[in-house]
Amino acid sequence: MNVEIYFNLHKKVFSVRHKGRVINHVESAVIRKPKFVVQAAGRAKVLREKKKNVHAFVRGEWLYQVNVPDYELKGNEYKIIKYNPYKADTFIINSINKPIHNADWAFLSIDNENKPNIKGIKYFDET
Repeated sequence: MNVEIYFNLHKKVFSVRHKGRVINHVESAVIRKPKFVVQAAGRAKVLREKKKNVHAFVRGEWLYQVNVPDYELKGNEYKIIKYNPYKADTFIINSINKPIHNADWAFLSIDNENKPNIKGIKYFDET
């Protein structure tokens, strides 16, 4: 199922949106062929009002909910992906501070501090 997933700041989980409607809240998800989307108008509103809104999400095929421990990712090259509207207008590969727009896989989870953790694997578009 193709969805958009974003971190819900109030509930501290990911909201899963399908055809514009939230259909689920999950603590983890696997997305195939993810696109990392930032809507410019929403980001501009955040910068102007200094108040966050839903304008950035991961779009792709939602396969299933899982917890993905780091040991399951060994052998695959993955990168930590972050988004901060005050620092960049795109999602970035954290380690090299470069934009990322898509990957083969994205693993979304919540860390121990109730913050979103996104790991992307293979075929990074660093434009």
